[in-house]
Amino acid sequence: MLTKIYWLRVTLGAIAGLASTSVSILTGSATGTSMLTQIANTSTLLNGITIALLVYLISFYVLKAKYSMQVEKKSKIMSMGIFIYFFTWLIIWVLTLTAFIGPLAAA
Repeated sequence: MLTKIYWLRVTLGAIAGLASTSVSILTGSATGTSMLTQIANTSTLLNGITIALLVYLISFYVLKAKYSMQVEKKSKIMSMGIFIYFFTWLIIWVLTLTAFIGPLAAA
């Protein structure tokens, strides 16, 4: 069962990364400027982090409601897959945002 939670967090991390990129594109905070300018634009970063935390917290409460009786320690639901979730989110977010910004910066 903890394996299911782990792989669900990997999948949700990828979904959160795609959602973070989508929000950056839709809000216009991702422009065709250099990556250093993008880092200076804190709204892109804060939007991405907010989405990642929101998805993680929602998944925690859903998993807690579903698996609370099947896990001996309730804290395992919160901590299982937390690092892989944020690692997957960061990698997917950076790759998709770079793929979007790259063609714009070259133009």
